[in-house]
Amino acid sequence: MSDQSKPVTTRTLYDSTPSSRQTVKFLTAATIGTIFLVSSGLTITGTVLILILSTPILVLFSPILVPAATVLVLAAAGFFFSATCVVAAMATLSWLYRYVTGKQPLGAEQLDYAREKIVETAKEMKEKAKQYGQKVETKAEGATTKEQS
Repeated sequence: MSDQSKPVTTRTLYDSTPSSRQTVKFLTAATIGTIFLVSSGLTITGTVLILILSTPILVLFSPILVPAATVLVLAAAGFFFSATCVVAAMATLSWLYRYVTGKQPLGAEQLDYAREKIVETAKEMKEKAKQYGQKVETKAEGATTKEQS
């Protein structure tokens, strides 16, 4: 084991010390972090104090505040739902206008494919119904001829 230490030169000391730019960055970050930490502590302290002081008032006025808050929440939900319906209706009408004018909006190909499948299925069902109707007529004719004989 060697107990020899490496010689310390000014170059190695210079390389290991932080630059002034790094020092300024560190001091700025530390200052901002401290400010945020102190302000968050003051905010939580203020919040707790306000909650402690306002709890008796909230308890006394709760028969008024709870229904009022309920009405406000329901009214806000109604306005939000109404606005959402208006936006959906406008989007739908815009899509339909683009579809009717032939501009091929997003999903038009799928709609055309589905319509073709529905028409095909309807034609097949119509043919099956005709065939079924003819079978029923022939059975009914056969039953009437047996009754007549």
